Amino acid sequence: MVTDCAHILVVDDDDRLRSLLLRYLQENGFAVTGACDAENARMFLQQYAVDLLIVDVMMPNETGIEFLQKLRQESDVPAIILTAMGETQDRIVGLEAGADDYLPKPFEPKELVLRIQNVLKRVPKKDHARTQILRMGNCTYDMSTKEFRHQAAGVVHLTPVEQQILSILGAKTGQIFTREKLAELLGAGQNPRSIDVQITRLRKKIEADSKNPRYLQTVRSKGYMLLTE
Repeated sequence: MVTDCAHILVVDDDDRLRSLLLRYLQENGFAVTGACDAENARMFLQQYAVDLLIVDVMMPNETGIEFLQKLRQESDVPAIILTAMGETQDRIVGLEAGADDYLPKPFEPKELVLRIQNVLKRVPKKDHARTQILRMGNCTYDMSTKEFRHQAAGVVHLTPVEQQILSILGAKTGQIFTREKLAELLGAGQNPRSIDVQITRLRKKIEADSKNPRYLQTVRSKGYMLLTE
């Protein structure tokens, strides 16, 4: 599979569209993170490895074109521009700014997935091993291969949902995700109650003492977050 759990950052100030894209791409096998504007995206890129960007053009304070022009001075991470401005000249401006592809709104979600896969095929795969290996005490989780390993027990089986939860939380360690947000990102009939059950199961695999978790923590009245070494 081309995605190989590729990590995608969606940069769009439209909360509804961003949420829909996160859910759809997650359901299609990607690890996905959202940013509400260029500043938020830039902060995330300083800390984590990303395989591809999806960037909206019309955003407050700094447009997607301006963001991409600045980004290209220090990074060649692939980018696809999404915008309601679909005229030929608009596409030229986007491509000149450093975009690898350009998709006008409204668009068919399946077409976006195909374009993502095509861009990832063309771009040499970078070694993100240092940033994609999550370390939690005696355990490690490879964000790329989805392999969970315990120092003593070796490879430990994770269900697809457990893999998704670790990929979501691991992409933004230290950030709180509400049960509702995790359920939304996971899709496939998940709900806040089922998230609690999945977290409990994951803790038994990660934590030395699952009743006093050090890594997969509950933030009272807010949600869950993952801390790593």
